[in-house]
Amino acid sequence: MNRYLESTYKFALIGGGFCLIAFILFGSVGYDAANFSMLLGYIITPVFLFIGIRLFKKGYNQGFLSFAHGMTVGFLIYMGIALVSGLGILVFLLLNPEAFEALKALKLQVLEVNEEMIKSQVGEESFAITLVNVQNMKPLDIAINDFLWKIVPGLFFTIIISIILRKNKI
Repeated sequence: MNRYLESTYKFALIGGGFCLIAFILFGSVGYDAANFSMLLGYIITPVFLFIGIRLFKKGYNQGFLSFAHGMTVGFLIYMGIALVSGLGILVFLLLNPEAFEALKALKLQVLEVNEEMIKSQVGEESFAITLVNVQNMKPLDIAINDFLWKIVPGLFFTIIISIILRKNKI
């Protein structure tokens, strides 16, 4: 197996699995599962990136790590976490339509409760568009949102961690 894949797939599977489990658990107790999964992703992703890149440096690359190595390993980890989490959420929501409807109802409730504040910040037209979008939301929308919000911080943290752990051959 490619040394990059061999050093990263475990972190991707475990990290994505944690995010999926958090989504299911928080949804089952009535919280906004999408937001909690995203928040957990912000915590898990940098931890798994650091450990995974460091493991690659020490165990698979004889103590050396170029910026490109770090970016490659980090990319595989955060994309794996995003894929496992996003696909898992999609499958869960498709198999459990009542969980999707409960999540959708929570998002509509948040819009209702904060309607005046939102209208004052973004305007009446933007609020109306957002309301229609939430009403027409599908399980795929939640899965794609989760996927994207794992990639964005993953890239940011990968850059920083790759710079910190970088050690080129002399």
